Amino acid sequence: MKKPANSAIICCLDLEGVLIPEIWIKVSEKTGIKELRLTTRDEPNYDLLMKRRLAILREHKIKLRDIQKVISTIKPLPGANQFLNKLRSHAQVVILSDTYYEFAAPLLKQLGHPTLFCNWLETDRGGFIKNYHLRQRNGKEKSVRALKKLNFRVHAAGDSYNDVTMLQASHQGVLFNPPPSIRKEFPKFPVAMNYAELFKKLIQ
Repeated sequence: MKKPANSAIICCLDLEGVLIPEIWIKVSEKTGIKELRLTTRDEPNYDLLMKRRLAILREHKIKLRDIQKVISTIKPLPGANQFLNKLRSHAQVVILSDTYYEFAAPLLKQLGHPTLFCNWLETDRGGFIKNYHLRQRNGKEKSVRALKKLNFRVHAAGDSYNDVTMLQASHQGVLFNPPPSIRKEFPKFPVAMNYAELFKKLIQ
């Protein structure tokens, strides 16, 4: 099969850890709750991780608006905007994330409003996060597979356990600045430690 031209390439990027800092780590730093530092770089079971987070938030009486205040102070990782703009000049870009629309709005604005596929939260009358809702299970992987069925060539980058199936499903998957444990566990993926390396591995 003839390789599609660059215009037919879609780059699927994780959000946290690739373009912005990890939101939950920032919340942990602000609140002093060490248990909230755990992310998908540490825990492969996303449902277990989120249930633990929601229980901690309820225990400490932390509402959605409290988390949104922390998020309003977060800036993209150094060089993220320049990288994203350069990548867009060579391919279409979609952000595939396990974050939530209630978290992401101010971050997307800073990144120039890229397309984002993610999830949403349910709150109770008191403003506490009651539950979380996935658009669909394994949404990152299924998004990549759907784009491939539309005859796009899909290149993907992520840094966590919840990115692995997305990278496996893509034509070309890259780990970006992953923790040593993930790098060791999945040695077949090429690794980029900075944006210059990531660009070269996504666009080649």
